[in-house]
Amino acid sequence: MEINAIQLFGYFGSVLIAVSLTMRSIVRLRWINLFGATVFSIYGLLVNAVPVFLLNGFIVLIDIYYLLQMHRQKNFFEILEKSRIAAPYLQRFFKFYEKDITVFFPDFQPEKIINPLLFIILRDMMPIGVFIGEPTEVGTLEIKLDYVIPDYRDLKSAYFLYGKKQQFFRDNKISRLEIKSDVDKHVRFLEKMGFKRDVERGEHWYYKALGD
Repeated sequence: MEINAIQLFGYFGSVLIAVSLTMRSIVRLRWINLFGATVFSIYGLLVNAVPVFLLNGFIVLIDIYYLLQMHRQKNFFEILEKSRIAAPYLQRFFKFYEKDITVFFPDFQPEKIINPLLFIILRDMMPIGVFIGEPTEVGTLEIKLDYVIPDYRDLKSAYFLYGKKQQFFRDNKISRLEIKSDVDKHVRFLEKMGFKRDVERGEHWYYKALGD
């Protein structure tokens, strides 16, 4: 049976909807589901399948509604400073998310960090991430870990940390953040947060001057 362009268009919409259901992030799920339902709704219109058009059109409206709700929702962010990497909660956190942490921070070895600046990121009083840095010279902090659990990777906590919370670093006499990463997905995140390539440090090094 020969497949025409309209059928391929419908298959594409079905694939998008299926892929959306595999997303751990609710925001990504809604966005991909929105595109998939839009495509499938148009497909229903093209083949004169009114129920398909109406059902997926309704799904589009639902996705738009919830995306707007998420965008308008005000979250409370705060940081909870800790003094010891060996704290029981943190050890359990590292163990539980070890595989995912390794994807973004393959060289992360908490036992080798001697003098950490360490805090837990709270979102609506729920612990969603851990930040660990270590001073390398006066005014400079090397980021050893900046990890947020998968369900909360909508960049809100990142904009809070590297935007509104910059004063926290300045209060700790830090004017420059630096990090080494060769993980493409992580590098794209760093660039979104205003980090730049550090030519002087060499390949895979990035820095952010606080205030940028």
